[in-house]
Amino acid sequence: MAKDKNKVPDNTEKKEFSRRDFLAIGGAAVAGSALAVCAPLPSEAQEKTEYPLSAKYLICDSKNCAGCYGCMIACSIVHEGQANLSLARIQVHRSVLESYPADIQINTCRQCPEPLCVINCPTGACHISKENGNVRMINADECIGCKTCINSCPVIPHRPIWNHVTGKAIKCDLCTDTPYYNKKGGINGSQACVEACVANALKVVTELPDQKDISGYDRNLQPPRKPMPNFMGAPKAKAKQE
Repeated sequence: MAKDKNKVPDNTEKKEFSRRDFLAIGGAAVAGSALAVCAPLPSEAQEKTEYPLSAKYLICDSKNCAGCYGCMIACSIVHEGQANLSLARIQVHRSVLESYPADIQINTCRQCPEPLCVINCPTGACHISKENGNVRMINADECIGCKTCINSCPVIPHRPIWNHVTGKAIKCDLCTDTPYYNKKGGINGSQACVEACVANALKVVTELPDQKDISGYDRNLQPPRKPMPNFMGAPKAKAKQE
């Protein structure tokens, strides 16, 4: 039975526990995928969607990524208690067949304005958590492992991933439910991947990124470079010579 889109799933109040260029839109995992792909611009987003927007979003800078996988290791440790790249909710892909800047791609959950993972979840396990800034997250206790959220994700690679240990889906929750984190996570705390990144290639922002393509989430995060001093023929050097 179709869900009422005017209503956030019943379990929303529960709480348990520089390179870019690779985005393919999922063919037709579910009817209406285009809603997420062609979502409105930030200023119009809340008016256009019937779902509350997430308070924060994780963006990246693939061109500046060192490809060290530190973010993935940190993610799996704080969520699952073990260093396991397969259990990281952020995915970094390196291609030996590509050269810079297309050799590294960072894939983060977009916290979509029209969250198809939430809309299509049959149990409400994938939900919008009002008490945690409307972050789209998965309640493991209610997940039945049907992979609907994974197949519903309109971007490839799909952002919810399969936990082969528990047989359930997991996705980025901005470190809201991190039992092994020694810091406070969530929208009012820190994110393990951001803290672990040695290249400053990850950042959490409050404004909804542009939804039209990947550039809204994968952008230049580096500060402007300071101009190099003019050593050859610098005024001071000339003055000394005279």
